[in-house]
Amino acid sequence: MSNLTLLGPQRRRPTVLAIVRELDGPVAVITAGWQENENDPLPGGLSEDVVNLGIYRRAEQVFDEDRELSRAHRDRQSRLKQLQRLYRIRLDHAIAAYRELLELQGEEDAADQETLAGEVGAALEDLRSLDRHHLERVQAVHAEFEERWHPSRRDSVARQRGELARELAGAAVVVLAGGHVAVLLNRLRLFDLAPLIADKTLVAWSAGAMVAARRIVLFHDSPPWGAGNAEVLDSGLDLCGDVLPLPDARRRLRDEDPLRVAQLARRFAPLACVALDERSRLRRDADGWRARGARLFGSDGDVRQVGRSSWKVLRR
Repeated sequence: MSNLTLLGPQRRRPTVLAIVRELDGPVAVITAGWQENENDPLPGGLSEDVVNLGIYRRAEQVFDEDRELSRAHRDRQSRLKQLQRLYRIRLDHAIAAYRELLELQGEEDAADQETLAGEVGAALEDLRSLDRHHLERVQAVHAEFEERWHPSRRDSVARQRGELARELAGAAVVVLAGGHVAVLLNRLRLFDLAPLIADKTLVAWSAGAMVAARRIVLFHDSPPWGAGNAEVLDSGLDLCGDVLPLPDARRRLRDEDPLRVAQLARRFAPLACVALDERSRLRRDADGWRARGARLFGSDGDVRQVGRSSWKVLRR
């Protein structure tokens, strides 16, 4: 098990440079989620201390050289977007039903509570079953793509991955930056980088932290387009074990609403929903998970705040 540090947003008060300086060895950075701005300076001057692996640029070179793979990749993304749209339609109804039943708890007389509790549990299982079904369909699309096109065997991909493997061999620490979560995930998947970074000390923030998790969950309770529902996007790199990081949660989630907190925590259990905001961090080492400035969402709707002044053991 490699050491892993998860961080919240780095926009205004970056902490990543100080954290990386606490670690030993050469550093490689992945900023593919920034797309064309991949080479922009990193927060706090970190760019002076690292080698940028240029994942997005390398992927664009692959697609320029291999037009057949590029078209297949676009087709796959179109299928995934269609699946996400259909899942979203079903999700709206499943979450509305679960939320309405949760609101009824405490309003009915005691004789009805046992019946109501059974329906609440059934609605939760419906919601979790829908998430699993969607993730299975997404994984089937990826499996079909791999089976048909074998990207790792194509010359353009194999050449770039070989170069990346050589650069990563000399790195002790990998920094996984934020940006567009789907773009970041797709580029990591194209070059099958998970095995190459799994044994490195990893520092990840925002979208990078989301991609490192077992499941990638998009969340925003108050998006500009209306009421938002947390939705499963895809499988991640599965480097976080039983933790589901929620970066920038204070801005995106209405955590003052116990029903929303309980709904999120119960839905994704046994993964632990951990909110990561500015200056908060979550670190895993040989002793387990420790938090500083993070918040843990409870199944009872409670939000447990971990102070910033010292490390606190969160999970073992």
